[in-house]
Amino acid sequence: MKKLLFALAMWLAIPTLALAIAPYIQAERMKGGEIHQLVETVEAKLKAGGFQPIGHYCPQQLKDYCVVVVTDEGVLNAIRQLGGTNIIGAAIRIGIKSDGDVSYTNPDYWYRAYFRSEFSQAEHAVQEVQNKLAKTLGARGAFGGDETAADLPKYRYLIGMERFDSDKNLLATHPNFDEALKVVRENLEKGVGRTVKVYEVVMPEKKIAVFGVGMSDETLGDGRWVAKIGGQEQVAALPYELLIVNNQVQALYGRFRIAVAFPALSMKHFMRIASTPNDIVQILTGVAGGVAK
Repeated sequence: MKKLLFALAMWLAIPTLALAIAPYIQAERMKGGEIHQLVETVEAKLKAGGFQPIGHYCPQQLKDYCVVVVTDEGVLNAIRQLGGTNIIGAAIRIGIKSDGDVSYTNPDYWYRAYFRSEFSQAEHAVQEVQNKLAKTLGARGAFGGDETAADLPKYRYLIGMERFDSDKNLLATHPNFDEALKVVRENLEKGVGRTVKVYEVVMPEKKIAVFGVGMSDETLGDGRWVAKIGGQEQVAALPYELLIVNNQVQALYGRFRIAVAFPALSMKHFMRIASTPNDIVQILTGVAGGVAK
């Protein structure tokens, strides 16, 4: 008993920042069925649990997989206080497979990576939404690799690769926020670059917005590259985010955004999609109203 108590005390003494955090949480399984019916069931559960569904996405090249996207008022309020690029965290994503498997993005992981130095200001809201998700959907375990709490705010896959705040994120600059918002909405409505709007969250008083963008090109689409790296079970990594901050339209560069979503993958896997980060830039630059590079 003394040894057990000592081991427990030593475990509790480990600093939180040293603990490994995984990007996804496995929810309670559902009975399998037609994927769109499962989407409706999950959306109803989330709504009953206090979340607001704002869209869903079934990648064209990933048969039997869909993603439901919701918001949480506590997280949105935290983002209003933080402002800026933190708007990227407005959406919470839940992955669904036709066999009844359900998973969701781990708030503790993603918000540490997205809010970075400002995470502590939103930590209470993050813990609240994590508990709420567990209560609504269940929490059977975490998966998808792991990173430490200390590493996530400055995450990059390898030395020399991009971080969250890379200069490569900028896609277009417009005269003002309203013009940027108008251009992005119009281009998504047109399906520029074979894209589709999955969701949008706009905070006009803060001059910030985020769009979830599905990419359905037969060769360059998101379902295509996710399949190439064998990432289907982490479908909640999708859709890709497009941000507007003041008059700038941005998207996290792929060598950061894809890597942070799939931290367990080897360089061999990522080499299969070596051109994908630049492909995404080209597609989203069109949506942003920028000039192709």
